[in-house]
Amino acid sequence: MEALTLNLHPTIELTDEQFFQLCQNNRDLRLERTAMGELIIMPPTGWKSGNRNSKLTQRLGNWTDADGTGIAFDSSTGFKLPNGANRSPDASWVKKERIETLNPNPDRFLPLTPDFAVELRSTSDKLDTLRQKMQEYISCGMRLGWLIDPQNQRVEIYRPGQDVEILESPTSLSGEDVLPGFVLDLQGILN
Repeated sequence: MEALTLNLHPTIELTDEQFFQLCQNNRDLRLERTAMGELIIMPPTGWKSGNRNSKLTQRLGNWTDADGTGIAFDSSTGFKLPNGANRSPDASWVKKERIETLNPNPDRFLPLTPDFAVELRSTSDKLDTLRQKMQEYISCGMRLGWLIDPQNQRVEIYRPGQDVEILESPTSLSGEDVLPGFVLDLQGILN
């Protein structure tokens, strides 16, 4: 099953509060909203994608706990991007200082772009849609992003002001200067 996109504009224009309440009232659905106000309803993944995402989130979380400079998030976390979109990357990380400076309500969507985000392609995801989402994160201020594509055994690395780097069948990925010292072992995630 593929994600469904509902074009609500101009019939309905949800405020941030209305979109938040819609998500709260439909917790069994994974909802995102584009900068144009389209509502995206994403289906649950199969068990293999769920297991891959669990490993990804666990490995990022373990490193984050040991490092202590930021906060890691799973796919259920909503981000309010500067362009007006509401997105939920499969895994993400934000430098702790950025969150402390904002002092946002912890029960609401985080009103910023993650420093680092990962989209893990499931069999129901269209590659072009995920690429557009990665470009959106970059244009909104993300510093490093990975698009992990198990179907093609490929990883696309997104950095501001640079062409996308494509790695064929890598065994690990470096967090570079955004997540210094983080190396993601792709065993069980990419293969």
